[in-house]
Amino acid sequence: MTKKQAETFTYKGEQFYINGKPFTVRSGAIHYFRVPRQYWLDRLLKLKECGFNTVETYVAWNLHEPHEDEFDFSGEKDVVAFLRIAQELGLYAIVRPGPFICAEWEAGGFPAWLLKDRNMRLRCNDPKYMQKVERYFARLFAELTPCAIENGGNVILWQVENEYGSYGNDTAYIRRLVEIYRENGITGQLFTADGAWINMLVKGALPENCLPFVTFGSRTEEAMHSVDKLVKNTPKMCAEFWCGWFDHWGEEHHTRTSEDVLRDLEPFFENNWSFNFYMFHGGTNFGFMNGANGGEKYMPTVTSYDYCAPLNEAGDRTETYYKVRDMFIKYGVHVPALTAKESKKAAYGEVRFTERAYLFEQLDALAKAVSSPNPPYMEEVGQNYGYILYSFVMPKGLEEDRLFLDGVADRALVYSNGKKIATVDCNEPMPDVRIDTLFEEKRLDILVENRGRINYGKEIYDRKGISAVRHGDATLFGYTIYALEMKNLTGLAYTAMAEKTDKPIFCAAAFTIDGEPSDTFVELEGVRRGFILINGFNLGRFNYDEGPQKTLYVPALYLNKGENQLVIFSSDGARANVSAIFLSVPKL
Repeated sequence: MTKKQAETFTYKGEQFYINGKPFTVRSGAIHYFRVPRQYWLDRLLKLKECGFNTVETYVAWNLHEPHEDEFDFSGEKDVVAFLRIAQELGLYAIVRPGPFICAEWEAGGFPAWLLKDRNMRLRCNDPKYMQKVERYFARLFAELTPCAIENGGNVILWQVENEYGSYGNDTAYIRRLVEIYRENGITGQLFTADGAWINMLVKGALPENCLPFVTFGSRTEEAMHSVDKLVKNTPKMCAEFWCGWFDHWGEEHHTRTSEDVLRDLEPFFENNWSFNFYMFHGGTNFGFMNGANGGEKYMPTVTSYDYCAPLNEAGDRTETYYKVRDMFIKYGVHVPALTAKESKKAAYGEVRFTERAYLFEQLDALAKAVSSPNPPYMEEVGQNYGYILYSFVMPKGLEEDRLFLDGVADRALVYSNGKKIATVDCNEPMPDVRIDTLFEEKRLDILVENRGRINYGKEIYDRKGISAVRHGDATLFGYTIYALEMKNLTGLAYTAMAEKTDKPIFCAAAFTIDGEPSDTFVELEGVRRGFILINGFNLGRFNYDEGPQKTLYVPALYLNKGENQLVIFSSDGARANVSAIFLSVPKL
C-alpha cells in the first residue's frame, strides 16, 4: 500500500477535528480475529456502505504471543493488513490493544502462560506482570505505530486497558500503560472506556491523560451525560453501544429488535455524539477461543459471536443493517451505494461418519506423557487450550471410600479401568462416587476440558484442570499427564464405525463438493459435546446437552472443491451412527 500523507486528529471542547475540520466518530466494531482474513474486505466494505466512517477492533495478546517471547503477526493475525484494508476503503480506525480486552474472548485476551506464575498479579502495577506487558507492547507497537493517523495511517484513537473501573482502581497501573504507549511512539489520542456509572468512571478513568468514554446499550442520553460528573467540556463518545448480546451455553439465544436498537441509537445523531456500534459484525469464536463469565456460576460463551449484529455471523446484512443505514441517510450522512454481495450458501446434505478412533488408544499420537506427583494445571505444563488427561493407578487392597476431585475447571469425565464412573462439573456438587481396590488395582483416567477461561471480573485467574484427587481424606499421588491441545490429529489410527460408546472418541468422514464451495452451516447427530475440524481447521465447539447453538458456521474458504475431510471429537461418546448435516441457514 502506498503510504498516505499524515493527517491530524484533535479535539477542542466537545468537538473532534480531522485536519482542522469537525469530525464525528461513527464507528462499527469488527474484530479481525473473529473473521477469516479472506472476508475482511467484504465486512469492511459493508461497514462503509452502511454509513460508518470508522472501524474498531481489539487486539488479542494470546493470539500474538501464544508462548512467551514467541510472536506471530502473520496470516489471520495480521492486524496491520486489516487496518490497511480499512484505510484503502477510506475508513478510519480505533484500536484497543489492551493488554486486557475482555471481549468474551479466551481469558480476556491474556495468554495462558501468564497464569503459570502463581505469584504474578494481573491488571495492576505488579513488576512481574508489567515486565511481560512492556515486552509485548514493544513488539506490538512496532507493528501498529506506523498505522497511526499522524504517521500516514488511519488509527485515530487508542484505548488504554478495557473497562478497568469494573475491575480495580490501580491508577498507577493505568498511568504506567500510558507511559508505555508513549515510549513506543504512540503520540495520538488515548482514551479509557468504562461503564456509565460514576464509580466505574472514577476507578477506571485517567482524564488528565486519556479521554473518558462510556459503554452501554440503552438509556443513551442518561449514559452519555454520566461523564459530566467526572469531567466537562470534552468530546462525548460511547466506546461500545451494545446492539445485542452474546450467548452462554445453557441460555436462550439473545435477540434485539431493530426498532429497539434505533430508539437508543438515534440520540447519537440528534446530539452529534460519537459512538462505536458494538458489534457491527460479531463473527465467530473459532477453535477454543471463546471466553466465559464467572460469579455464582461458571458460564462459557458459545462458538457463535453473532451478537444480533447488523451483519450476522456469516456476514449477511440483516434488517437492522438496512434500518441503521436509513438513519444515517435521515441525518444527512453521505452513504455509498450498496455494492458488496452476500456470500452464497449451500446445503450439502448429510454426511455419514465411517471411521472412529478411541481417545485412550491414541494418546501417544496426540501428546507426550509427563509424570508428576501432583496433578498440575494446564498452564503448569505449558498447555493453552483443549483437554488434559490425568492417569494414575490405585493400589490393590483399599476399602471403599468416596472419591473427590478438587479444583475442577471446568468439566471432568472419570473412568475406572476404562469404565465411566462419573461426570464432574464445576457448577455442580461433587457426585457421590465410591471406589475400592479390594481385589485388583485400578487405573483411573480423568479427562478435563477447558471450556474457555473467564474473561471478566476478579476470576480471571482461571487455571484449568484439577488441583488434587482424594480417596476419602487421603490425597492421591503419582500421575501420568497428557496435554491434549488437539492441534494436529493427523496421526490418529481409525477403524470402522461400530457400536455405541460412552468413551471419548474421534469420528471421521470424507465428502465431495462439486464446483466452487459455498458458505454453509453444520449440525451433528449422534454426539453430544466436543469440537469439529474440517480439512484440519477447528470450527469450534458444539454442545447439544445445553444449547442454544445447534449449527457451526463453515466459511467456504475452509472447504475444498472435490474431497473434504471432516473430523469430530466427542468427549461423551457417540451412537453407532453419527452424521453431519450441512444446511444453508444457521440454527442459533
